[in-house]
Amino acid sequence: QVQLVESGGGLVQAGGSLRLSCAASGRTFSSYAMGWFRQAPGKEREFVAGISWNGRSTTYADSVKGRFTISRDNDKNTVYLQMNSLRPEDTAVYYCAQSRVSLVRRTTTEYDYWGQGTQVTVST
Repeated sequence: QVQLVESGGGLVQAGGSLRLSCAASGRTFSSYAMGWFRQAPGKEREFVAGISWNGRSTTYADSVKGRFTISRDNDKNTVYLQMNSLRPEDTAVYYCAQSRVSLVRRTTTEYDYWGQGTQVTVST
């Protein structure tokens, strides 16, 4: 059974940084693409960033491009999201997800497993 456990969320002032981590277990981590999504109150879950199985291909939502960086360590079965220059509109619950394929994906339907989420709150 696949388990994804996020950590690193919290409260930060606008302009600050946070690093989210997601530890995976249950199947061969290095075979699958990983992604980060977020959901703000009253809004649909949206794609934030994705990374291919080997880390060589990444993709970002336009709203975070240039500020967020996704990376992975296959030896540690962990994916990261470095978030810089945070804005109040980045406030949301952030979810880690594991795809059913190895190539990078952007839509929720292409991800099999989800973590429980970690809250990120950016104050003005």
